[in-house]
Amino acid sequence: MSEFEHQSGKPLDCLCMALKIYKQEVILRSGEKIYKIGMSIGGGIDQDCSKSIYKDNGIYVTQVEPDSPAQKAGLKVHDKLLQVNRIDYTMITHSRAVKYLSKDAVLDVLVARSKEG
Repeated sequence: MSEFEHQSGKPLDCLCMALKIYKQEVILRSGEKIYKIGMSIGGGIDQDCSKSIYKDNGIYVTQVEPDSPAQKAGLKVHDKLLQVNRIDYTMITHSRAVKYLSKDAVLDVLVARSKEG
């Protein structure tokens, strides 16, 4: 499995990379315009990590839709989001992480990935 854990004060043994995600504009039947990323996340400092495969409270990518903006940018399942549009994701609640991901049409994302992944 390609997930990893990180404890404060210890070095990260992973690959870190900056990715840019250009969300896909979708117009709903109601005429409302939304921007699709094509990924799901899990985790957050308000979540119980003992029930997760991840052993820390980071925000992890749990699903990437085929041919989505997230996949085209290079995101993979088990990537850990460290930063999105200069907002620290290492100490964030799940709901705030979702809110910030929904905010802008373009996302500058810093991710950590296990060297095996």
